[in-house]
Amino acid sequence: MVDLRQEVPEGRYGRRKGAADGRATADDARSDRRLKITGGVLGVLMLALIAWIGGSYISNQDVSGELIKFKVVSKSAVEVHLEVRKDAGVPGVCTLRARAEDGSEVGRKDVPIAAAKARVDEIFTMQTTGLPTSAELVGCQEK
Repeated sequence: MVDLRQEVPEGRYGRRKGAADGRATADDARSDRRLKITGGVLGVLMLALIAWIGGSYISNQDVSGELIKFKVVSKSAVEVHLEVRKDAGVPGVCTLRARAEDGSEVGRKDVPIAAAKARVDEIFTMQTTGLPTSAELVGCQEK
């Protein structure tokens, strides 16, 4: 009877057979250990990079705001309750937008934020060109 099995090139398809039972050799164990260490170091470096980028992003945001609620007061006005946090002594400006039921913009207003306080909690009235159904905070920035 003729043996038709072909031998595959050594090292190309997985682990080499170190013994008749197919256990890995010492070289394979060292390679696995090096691979795990390299992967661990790269993982730690990646987490450090993400933390550094996130920290620099947060520290560059000097003025941040949050729209607490809004109230439609007439066919051409909406009241917006805005809370802004910033460093004391830093003036800011926040942009508000009102939208109609179909999503079109019916009002936009830049509201100045006083520099004196670190936390500002105010209600602003925005005039609109049509019936507003929603209001949103577009963003806040240092003036």
